[in-house]
Amino acid sequence: MFGPGSQFHTLFNDPRWALAMIRATVLEAAHPQIGAALIENSTFVVHPWRRLSNTFMSLRRMFGADDHVRQREATRLNRMHARLHGTDARDRPYDAMDPGVRAWVVATMFESAVTMCRLSGQPLEQRTMEQLYAEFQAFLAAMGDEAGHLPPTLDEFWPYYDRVVAEELENTEAMRIILYKLFDHLPAPPVLNGFPALWATGRAVAGPVIGAITVASLPEPFRRRAGLPEIAGVQTLMQGVYLAAGLARFLPEGWIQAESIAELLSLSPDSDDPRARTIAALRDRMKRAGALIRLIAPLPPEPEPAATTTTQRGAEEFFTDVLDQTGDGYLDWPDLAAMARELSSRLDLDEPEETRLYNAYADWWRELQAALDADGDGRISAHEYASAVPSLAGPALIRVAEVLFDVTDKNGDQSIDADEYRSLFRTAFHRDTTGTGETYSRSAFINDFLSFMSARRRTTPYDPLLAEA
Repeated sequence: MFGPGSQFHTLFNDPRWALAMIRATVLEAAHPQIGAALIENSTFVVHPWRRLSNTFMSLRRMFGADDHVRQREATRLNRMHARLHGTDARDRPYDAMDPGVRAWVVATMFESAVTMCRLSGQPLEQRTMEQLYAEFQAFLAAMGDEAGHLPPTLDEFWPYYDRVVAEELENTEAMRIILYKLFDHLPAPPVLNGFPALWATGRAVAGPVIGAITVASLPEPFRRRAGLPEIAGVQTLMQGVYLAAGLARFLPEGWIQAESIAELLSLSPDSDDPRARTIAALRDRMKRAGALIRLIAPLPPEPEPAATTTTQRGAEEFFTDVLDQTGDGYLDWPDLAAMARELSSRLDLDEPEETRLYNAYADWWRELQAALDADGDGRISAHEYASAVPSLAGPALIRVAEVLFDVTDKNGDQSIDADEYRSLFRTAFHRDTTGTGETYSRSAFINDFLSFMSARRRTTPYDPLLAEA
């Protein structure tokens, strides 16, 4: 069911999979429980590239051939989902561990994979479809879910799918953001930072097209009920795009590896990765192309990234770049939980260490709330934060730094070596705040972390970790 011989493994590197995953994400977000969880907890608006990279990493672990890796990832995902619960804007409860909700997530991935093949003129054979469905059932079983929430046979799946579409899906805020706002404001991936004109041009063309063909690919009954627009000619455009994407699979093997592409998009030119040298050369060429575009078709000016001109951030900029991880304009617990979740994922922490990190962030949130929540609404606005101009380096934040050091220092020798450094920062051993050395001492690590979080300094290690998209 898993590994290189699986149907999922074959489809994972198919270029059409990117379109199918966008479609599946929209169908997930249209479920009221999932939509509420995304709006309140997810970083997909502010950090879409980070979210994409983490999703690919998780899928690789779950569908790989190593049973031990799969079990650890399933346990990690369950711990993460267990923390995602609450109520939506209409006071309806949501819970990421709800077995019906989890079954729907898997159902959207399977159905979108089938649909992408059909739309590109290559429908899956019945036997292949049944094998793919069995693999997704095995995926759900690996997560520990009991059988029954996803129908046992493919023949029973389609009535189940139609029923959920007809009775449970809604035109949620999360779905509207994905369809109509996410691509309009999608930040450039790290590899294209510094090329606002070039990125804006590509986004202006690709964003509306992707949104339109995604809407056109959704089930017709849901499109009508949700009031999604039907644009003349988009059905033909959609099939053409799927067909063109399908032709890319005939490129030489290795050119279209999904994981490699995701890594390249998130690869910083400052990284020590050998591919960064190639990217540096491409950046020089893209600068010339961007200058030419500005001459031929002037675009609304976009400011250069502030990091190119100063090492300092203002209070409001720091609030937006670092603290407001979910992008709703406020600082509350889900924002700090998102930081803990990202750090735990990077370090691949087991339960005791992960819980320690979450608890440290929870203590920091209580400290911030007591100091800055002037109106007592349970969250901190950018104005409340900027007006107070607080010194964030209180006891709770120091504790966060200490716990982060402890969980990064895998061998417990009270220093971070090159391998431990790479596990956290994804680059070679170097620092830009307290110099370099063969190891990273506890005091230096804590000082650097506090300097970043309280002095609002940009740093080469911490910006990609918590501030960049």
